[in-house]
Amino acid sequence: MSISLKDILVKVPTLTIDGNRGLMISGVTQDSRNVKEGFVYVAIKGFAADGHSFISDAIEAGAKAIVYEDQPENLPEGLAMIQVKDSREAVATMASNFYGNPSSKLTMVGFTGTNGKTSCATMAFELFSELGYQCGLISTIRILIQEEEIPARLTTPDPIELNRLLAIMVDKGCTHCFMEASSHALDQKRVWGIDFSGAVFTNITHDHLDYHPDFKSYIKAKKILFDGLSDSSWALINLDDKNSRVMVQNTRADIKTYGLKSSVDFKAKVLSNSFEGLELQIDYQNVWIPLVGKFNAYNLLAVYAVGILCGEQEEEILRTLSNIQAAPGRFEFVRNGKEVKAILDYAHTPDALKNVLETIQEVRTGKETLITVFGCGGDRDKAKRPEMARIASKYSDKVILTSDNPRSEDPDEILTEIEGGIPVSKRKNYLKQRDRKEAIRTACFMAEKGDIILLAGKGHETYQEIKGERFPFDDKKELLDNLQTDPVT
Repeated sequence: MSISLKDILVKVPTLTIDGNRGLMISGVTQDSRNVKEGFVYVAIKGFAADGHSFISDAIEAGAKAIVYEDQPENLPEGLAMIQVKDSREAVATMASNFYGNPSSKLTMVGFTGTNGKTSCATMAFELFSELGYQCGLISTIRILIQEEEIPARLTTPDPIELNRLLAIMVDKGCTHCFMEASSHALDQKRVWGIDFSGAVFTNITHDHLDYHPDFKSYIKAKKILFDGLSDSSWALINLDDKNSRVMVQNTRADIKTYGLKSSVDFKAKVLSNSFEGLELQIDYQNVWIPLVGKFNAYNLLAVYAVGILCGEQEEEILRTLSNIQAAPGRFEFVRNGKEVKAILDYAHTPDALKNVLETIQEVRTGKETLITVFGCGGDRDKAKRPEMARIASKYSDKVILTSDNPRSEDPDEILTEIEGGIPVSKRKNYLKQRDRKEAIRTACFMAEKGDIILLAGKGHETYQEIKGERFPFDDKKELLDNLQTDPVT
């Protein structure tokens, strides 16, 4: 596959262009290690390294064109040299052009928010697949092109990989793509130039303040998704979240709202809530869905609204949603021979943990023991550590503090910081066990028939990240190994 440099540069704001614009380009990359003969290399100023430092490496590997912000020195003749104001915007636009602008050929729906975006994107993918469409999914958990699964490394891929995936979806006949848009990806312009048909805002709470300097910056990053929508697209916001109106202040899209409390375009009411599922009234129609908790009522309502906004029939949407399943690691029940209600959840923020524990409180009898096992990731926002301990202590009968993904930090120091949030009155009700495997085993040993174990923080992940390495570790497998000999199916 090759395309002329002139065509790759369509809609790229350039400052200067030197060299042959008719040069045929065989690939685009922002990583000098991936350069092959005939590629264009885009030098990006990253957080750990500056791509301008690797221009000579890219040329040696066969790059025929260089895109840069800062003028390099002592370059050989015969290269095409393009100076731009913003390399991140440039590489995103170039990647889209190289792959034939695939997002314009799909119904693209983006989901952003602190909590719920994975569940919403996954349920939307399942809904439209059941309705007969060929669909793609790009999420934290997995990337799906129809039924083919591709391992997901980041919540939102870099713009070159993203456009490559979208092009494959188009080639395979997909008509819809549902994707998460993380604050990191939006801030780093990984979805720059993507032609979204619609975007969904679920909610926002304090998170990723290890990356964003403050909460205002975090909100601003999420808002980028809606600022970039065209006047032919729609923006769906959860009006029950106090920051929802901020998201659409500058959008050109048609604004639609959903919620359980407010006067909105799409409204739901929780009629009953149990460990078996939810009975909801959505736009005055009753539906039973095998998911638990008010947070899932919000997710389901958002997905219902997406269906309507994409032109589907109300009755067909509700019929299909009545059979929907939870996304892996999102309030996922792990059935077992010990008859303990074991719940696996990705909750790794104070708000997410609070939502899950409040959901359990809504449906429990109060006679059983609730054991919560959780930790906090290393190299991430430290302010949430004691807050999560306070929340876990408030809603749980027993708490076991353990490691999550300690990354480069000392697990014991992380535990000490978490421990600081446990009130004096709750000090008799918690344990510390830095070894996550042992912590899970302890919880399973303590639990009796009918008790509840919440294992929070890692959800779908099948690894632990320690000192720069990823080691195999599966929370679900550990639960099953300790609660029974053979899984119950």
